[in-house]
Amino acid sequence: MTTEQTYVIVGAGLAGAKAAQSLREEGFDGRITVVGAETERPYERPPLSKGYLLGKEEQAKVYVHDEAWYREHSVELISGSQVTDLDRGSRRLELDGGGQLGYDRLLLATGASPRRLDVPGADLEGVHYLRSLGDSQRLREAIKGGGRVVVVGAGWIGLETAAAAREYGCEVTVVEPRPVPLQAALGPEMGGFFADLHRAHGVDLRLGRQVTGLIGDGHVRAVATDDGQEVAADVVVVGVGVRPNAELAVLSGLPVDNGVLVDASLRTEDPDVYAAGDVANAFNPLYGTRVRVEHWANALNGGLAAGKAMLGQEVVYDRPPYFFSDQYDVGMEFSGWFEPGGYDSLVVRGDREEKAFYAFWLDGGRVVAGMHVNLWDDGIGPVQNLIRAGVPVDAERLADPDVALEDLAKS
Repeated sequence: MTTEQTYVIVGAGLAGAKAAQSLREEGFDGRITVVGAETERPYERPPLSKGYLLGKEEQAKVYVHDEAWYREHSVELISGSQVTDLDRGSRRLELDGGGQLGYDRLLLATGASPRRLDVPGADLEGVHYLRSLGDSQRLREAIKGGGRVVVVGAGWIGLETAAAAREYGCEVTVVEPRPVPLQAALGPEMGGFFADLHRAHGVDLRLGRQVTGLIGDGHVRAVATDDGQEVAADVVVVGVGVRPNAELAVLSGLPVDNGVLVDASLRTEDPDVYAAGDVANAFNPLYGTRVRVEHWANALNGGLAAGKAMLGQEVVYDRPPYFFSDQYDVGMEFSGWFEPGGYDSLVVRGDREEKAFYAFWLDGGRVVAGMHVNLWDDGIGPVQNLIRAGVPVDAERLADPDVALEDLAKS
């Protein structure tokens, strides 16, 4: 494809890097410019709360492409620069250094930012958020010598950092307002499994509790909760969710509602502007509704799909969401989606006590999501086949390890 066009990607994370890769693989030979706020070249975020945080994975392993890839594929990477304005009428972007970029097609892959803890003392030293490579480096330095760590929020980031802190020998307390960890993501039953896992590894779970303030003189020394308790802390890790970085879309008048609204081709209402990754609230035909996904696989696959769509290829991005987690001796993969409480039954297949099982979330007898724990021989593929099949399954047969999951997907 010979063209003089310029395609600009705002956001130098996994989604942006994969979109650039996709454009080149699909034959686009025009100009590609990737603009990123961080000074690092694009990298993957899962290691930041897993292997890299634990010192088991080298920094070189986190990057999406090696440094030479961008030069070899004529991808211009502008690092350490923010896009401050988007004028869709003139198809121009303003950069914080005063420069401008014109575009023929534009991808917004600006990701998301951690929600901040809004309580007295939240600005004390020793309070950490985990989103960037630098965040992970600073947190690792803070916990590798042990000490008292309080984690605010029992979502995936909170639990993974709690597990890492325990591996470093820290005393760990997790404060979470819901009755169980991961309740929004997994529901109360499987949230209870992860509660048991962390308690078995010595984590003090303070569930159903709100943080009312952080206490200290310059540096945090305790966390106050709504039951009048103070939990001693040398380090506080805040993991209370993220917000999509949709400011450019808002400034330019694009529709935004919990992210940039895009269709199944990842296209906004402007046919020359696309969005992918954490910032995109995309219509997913598999579920018949909009779904905004904040996980690694969505950035990877969404970036690849967006590159194809920007070239005018017919793209229907209908993958079931996917994520994975490693905590202590538990490795898990999850695929699917449901609104909080949006399922009517849960089926477990295997041995929960031995931490080797599948869990399936059903709605109207159909599998809408599934997870495996430590069952790597079959992995998550059979779960995704059941989701895509969309057929009612017999709960007893689903729970029976002697019945092949592939057969249930065909029934």
